[in-house]
Amino acid sequence: MAGRYKLDPFGVVVLAAVTAIGGGTIRDVILQTPVFWVVQPYYLYIILVTALLTIILVRQPKRIPKRFLLIADAFGLALFAVVGTQKSLSLGAPFSVAIVMGTITGVAGGMIRDVLCNVIPMILRQEIYALAAMLGGGLFIGLRYLAWSENEATIVAVLGALLLRLAAIYWQVSLPAFHINDKEK
Repeated sequence: MAGRYKLDPFGVVVLAAVTAIGGGTIRDVILQTPVFWVVQPYYLYIILVTALLTIILVRQPKRIPKRFLLIADAFGLALFAVVGTQKSLSLGAPFSVAIVMGTITGVAGGMIRDVLCNVIPMILRQEIYALAAMLGGGLFIGLRYLAWSENEATIVAVLGALLLRLAAIYWQVSLPAFHINDKEK
């Protein structure tokens, strides 16, 4: 996105940061717990190094196929949705709230990035995106309820969310779009 809009290095770092930590920040603020990257600032260093490496190494957009970016994003979505659900539960959130917080953790950073770039966020379009995040959170809660270990539940929930998102990408499956025909007679 930063390359598409020809942003300067500061813009690249800002987009990387809001994408990476935006959802978790919103989750932590809503749950009234210390914001994770404020408590553990190494997240900021990782974002800075990753953004700078991207500036140095990715000079031509054709080097990274769009499909690769979608797959990498699917991995991040699945992982962060489940981790966000897990953290919310550990803070005492009810099941339904934990799923919403996990979904926010997975999708809100990308929404902030898209809004900053004046693009309609993917989650608001036809993509099966938030649904995959909700599936991951719901699977984690269901498996923990069935007394699966936290590690097993995490792995299976991440895989479930990931497989749904990857299937949607591969087969180009999407939710039906809401449409109003403006051409009335």
